[in-house]
Amino acid sequence: MINFLRQAHRVWFLFWIIFFFALLYPLYYLTSRNEKYYSALNFCRKLNSFLCSLFSGVIFIYTFEERLNNKQTYIYCANHTSNLDIMVFCIMCSGRYHFMGKDELLKNPVLSIFFKTIDISVNRESKISAFRAFKKAGENLEKGMSLIIFPEGKIDDHYPPKLGEFKNGPFRLAIDKNIPLVPVSITNVWKINWDDGSKYGSKPGICDIYIHKPINTAALAIDDADILKEQVFHLIESKLIL
Repeated sequence: MINFLRQAHRVWFLFWIIFFFALLYPLYYLTSRNEKYYSALNFCRKLNSFLCSLFSGVIFIYTFEERLNNKQTYIYCANHTSNLDIMVFCIMCSGRYHFMGKDELLKNPVLSIFFKTIDISVNRESKISAFRAFKKAGENLEKGMSLIIFPEGKIDDHYPPKLGEFKNGPFRLAIDKNIPLVPVSITNVWKINWDDGSKYGSKPGICDIYIHKPINTAALAIDDADILKEQVFHLIESKLIL
């Protein structure tokens, strides 16, 4: 019975995602055509995500260790356990930001319009693809677009999920571009909807997100990337709930 209810809620959630995406699609299409409209595109993503969470009974609670500067460009690094993780950031962030994600998202019926325009897709098995993706991300950071990235590179196959090894890219990029890095612990979203929800379904509930204090990279050298990576890993892990 519980599994049936969770699968029913997953269908309910997907309905609202598709419904509001279709409703906003004309605005998505128009605002994705030109970089100067990307802030408006992200506002639509925020509205879309908020309405989906509201109608599905999934509430996101954010705890900030330190207030973030809305005018500052950041690199956000978070653990990854659910498709809802994208929604977490769409609601949390404002203005000019973009995601980096796996190239399979280019075929996603909802997310493809973003990964063909504002966001960056990467084939993590290809060094050339990764090089091009981070080069593009660096150019966007220089334009004042914050970057949201999941340094594990994928959602863990285990249930409950374990924090996987981080890739080096975002940490080298933060140091190279002198961009503050914000670790984010998405603590219990996997309990509401693990991965895409196909196996365990989903349910209404409260998702807790802890945003750590930004790490200033100005005094760091490229050789410090591994140290920074370990620091961020332990900070994110310290707030995770199993």
